[in-house]
Amino acid sequence: MTSPSGGSDDGSAAQPRRLVCACCGTSADALTDGLPLTWTYSVEDGARRHYCQICSRENLRSIEGRLDSDWW
Repeated sequence: MTSPSGGSDDGSAAQPRRLVCACCGTSADALTDGLPLTWTYSVEDGARRHYCQICSRENLRSIEGRLDSDWW
């Protein structure tokens, strides 16, 4: 039997995922399927790239303008 979320029902806790900022290399653990609340991500050339809070804030206009990170 599976749980409603589609995961296993074996009672084990979810394992954190390690995220690394594509700009500065800062890392963080994500305990859920999503990103930490202050992080953003972008899909560039088919690859997902995650950005930490500091890099996201510093490059907000470029992110909103959908510019690839190469232009930052």
